[in-house]
Order: sequence, then structure tokens, then C-alpha cells
Amino acid sequence: MKVIQKYRQGLIALALTLVMFVATACGTASNTATNPQLPAANQTTGQYQQLERGDTPAGQNFGDWVVRSAGGLISDAYVRDNDKLGVVITSQVRPNEVRPLARSLVEGFRKNFTGRDLAVLMYAPDKKLILTANYDHRTNQIEYQ
Repeated sequence: MKVIQKYRQGLIALALTLVMFVATACGTASNTATNPQLPAANQTTGQYQQLERGDTPAGQNFGDWVVRSAGGLISDAYVRDNDKLGVVITSQVRPNEVRPLARSLVEGFRKNFTGRDLAVLMYAPDKKLILTANYDHRTNQIEYQ
């Protein structure tokens, strides 16, 4: 049974890394993206409005892409200051798959936002922080907390 779990974990990590690599090569989070139109502060619709996924156009695009391409593993994502990525995982992600998923997200994140230290914050479906992966661009190392 452990062999199957290890195989599944490796397959998920490989698939996410491949998706991140292919999509980042296509430039989905380019800096030339247009700024999405947000409703004016005085407009109220009475309905829940989803929070923006990024505080810059590149961050918004990357956050949108992460949710779209995660295959149901991530329910929400946001990018702040082009160096922090927060993701809310779904219940489909097993506890032993959180770290490989965080690593894959760091890899894609660093390819889109180069030359800086990065943080990937992983949240459980109930939105409680469960893991932080800190990437140091000088040493190319990831530290997990």
C-alpha cells in the first residue's frame, strides 16, 4: 500500500511540476497583462464578490492560472507583492501530498517572479495555515515551516 501512496504522491508532484513548467513557458503571468476591471467601491450588488487573486496584474494572472490548472487540488489562490503565494487546497489533497504540492508551486512561482525570495503559504480547506515554504533565491533552497 505504501508503494501505491508513494507512486501517487510522486505522480501528483510530477504532474504539477510539468504543468507549471509548460504554462510558465507560455508566459501566462506576463507583466504586460491588462488590469482586470473591479467594481467601484460605491457599487454594491448584494452578492459575494471574490477577492482579487493578485495585487498586481502579473500576480492576478498567476493566481488565476494556479486555480485553473490545479485539476481540483486548489480551490483558491492569491499573490501579494509578487513574492507571496497563498493557496487553499481541497480535501482531495492528502496530508502527505502537501509538501510536494508546495514544492511544485514554488518552482512555478520562481519561474514567473525571478530574482527574489518567495513564500508559498498552504492553507487547509478550512483556511487554516498548514505549511509555509520559503524559497531563498540566493541559495536556491526551500525551507518548510
